Amino acid sequence: MRERRVKSRMLCADMVDICWKDTGGRTRRSTALLEDISHHGACLQLEREMPLETELSIEHASTRMSGRVRYCVYREIGYFLGIEFAEDSKWTERKFRPQHLLNLEKLVLRAAKKASRRVQ
Repeated sequence: MRERRVKSRMLCADMVDICWKDTGGRTRRSTALLEDISHHGACLQLEREMPLETELSIEHASTRMSGRVRYCVYREIGYFLGIEFAEDSKWTERKFRPQHLLNLEKLVLRAAKKASRRVQ
């Protein structure tokens, strides 16, 4: 799959609740593992497949973000869903900080800065 993201995502790990309507119009709830997140979207791991364009909400403590499924692929341990957040539901670290959060860009910059100091 070709990378089309404008902003990089931060790796994370946290359990979140999701809510959506199935094809029959019934409200469904499940728990998902939040794999990565950015201002515009997130990746969730679930035990079930979900149709593309399904609208859902992601809930954690007092935070609620809404979006739609942009991809759903099965990989060895479950289904991975790419979620694009709704325009009025963008993520910020201040709004919600996952239990485990790793900003790879900052990590690489910090390592490069340390390496350049050693060379000098």
